[in-house]
Amino acid sequence: MKIHSVIQGSEAWHALRANYFTASEAPAMMGASKQMKRTELLSAKKTGLDRDVSWWVQKYLFDKGHEAEALARPILEARIGEDLFPVVGTDGDLLASLDGCTMLGETLFEHKMWNEQLAADVLAGNLDPHYYWQLEQQLLVSGAEKVIFVCSDGTEDNFVSMEYTPVPGRAATLVAGWKQFQVDLLDFTPAEVVPEAVGKTPESLPALRIEVTGMVTASNLEQFKAHSLAVFNSINTELETDQHFADAEKAVKWCGDVEERLEAAKQHALSQTESIDALFKTIDDIAAEARRKRLELNKLVTARKVSIREDIVMSAAKALQTHIDQINASLGGKARMPAVPADFAGAIKGKKSISSLRDAADSELARAKIAASQVGDSIRANLASYDELAANHAFLFNDLQQLVLKANDDLVALIKVRIADHQKAEEVKAEATRTRIRNEELQRIEDEAKAKAVVEPVAELTPVATPTPAKAAPVTQAASKPSPTQASKPVAMQAEVYDLDALIKAVAYGQAPISMLTVDWEKLDALVADQGTKFSMAGVRLVKVAA
Repeated sequence: MKIHSVIQGSEAWHALRANYFTASEAPAMMGASKQMKRTELLSAKKTGLDRDVSWWVQKYLFDKGHEAEALARPILEARIGEDLFPVVGTDGDLLASLDGCTMLGETLFEHKMWNEQLAADVLAGNLDPHYYWQLEQQLLVSGAEKVIFVCSDGTEDNFVSMEYTPVPGRAATLVAGWKQFQVDLLDFTPAEVVPEAVGKTPESLPALRIEVTGMVTASNLEQFKAHSLAVFNSINTELETDQHFADAEKAVKWCGDVEERLEAAKQHALSQTESIDALFKTIDDIAAEARRKRLELNKLVTARKVSIREDIVMSAAKALQTHIDQINASLGGKARMPAVPADFAGAIKGKKSISSLRDAADSELARAKIAASQVGDSIRANLASYDELAANHAFLFNDLQQLVLKANDDLVALIKVRIADHQKAEEVKAEATRTRIRNEELQRIEDEAKAKAVVEPVAELTPVATPTPAKAAPVTQAASKPSPTQASKPVAMQAEVYDLDALIKAVAYGQAPISMLTVDWEKLDALVADQGTKFSMAGVRLVKVAA
């Protein structure tokens, strides 16, 4: 953390804050502030203009809050046995103004004015997002271990506190939130500030005067009718803005009032005579028109409210999908984003004005974009690990789409285990192949020996001079043809092979050296001559020799 030598509340402090994203702004950025909408913060950052603060808010909230903070600091210092120093620090583009910090910087102090609800939350150890996002940024910027969060009025009687430590995942969400805020800030255009719409009634109608005896003696009913119908027809039924809605709702009430006044006039006339058809017909016509217009406007208001809500929800959903599509494009087709939950309908529930509807939907959109960006960052990190560790083993990861949604540590461990298991299985297969080839070779040698043993007794029928037996020359793996040897000198003892099968098995089991076996070069050359370059035999390779 870089510490800045500025006094909180000074002009230098305000100038410094203008260049950073501050901890006190974090709740508004996350759409969790009770005092500022996210769009208001975007507008303030874009224009550099803060909201005006009334003298009452400055005196009875801000100044009183600073006074209570100053009184609460020594109370907390006495309880923890350490001094607390106000600090203003930055880390990157984030700033935190700390109400207090211990000398070693491991403990922070944050103070809020006393109110019963907040005090109850502090005692329960459960803070709203309106408070904890500020604390998370303070901890992130300072690197402290904890914040002692105090709610008091500066006295011992009304003083409660709790320790807040970083919650896993919140700091990452905060950073992703500011990252998305920066993106939104680039494209943000401050909306024109308009005063809250106040509905107005249509043009006032003249007083309806009717006097009767047994007949209508005086009445301005015809003129009243003409004027009334003209006013009804002038009422706007194209509802687009908050002002239009406010006017329409006021007109609905006004039309109802006109109906009641006409009914009262009618009843007054009835009290004077029983039958004046023309009078009553005219009154009924005016009343019917007032009723018709009232019902029409009421339906239009209701339908248009539903339509505007649907438009806002659909626009937010499309914006979220566009954001997800951009993340998918950055993944190179190796994986896709999962569905990111967003409750736009729930976010706008209970909101009345169009501006409040849009603010609520925008805040939910920002939250969903932040969540989507975090998932995208996690997938990209997992894909990087996959490319590094499993580039030559892609066939082992046909479920990559599901795997990239895991935590990176879990994915790396799984990749290593799968590759190790595969390599072990391949080694087992290779060993099995080597064993099969060795057994097949031993079986071939055994079969050839048996065939030779059958031929040799037949050859003994022809008397031949039997040379003195000589020991065979040792044979190595890469044996070459033996040169003619002279008969060895007689010895007292000489081995005689009487069971070639047993001898071959002894060599195979390692009970006798392989040099005990000799190569029948004539038969081997005959096989090579017969098969040519297609010749293949375990332990034997073809080499070029002079013809």
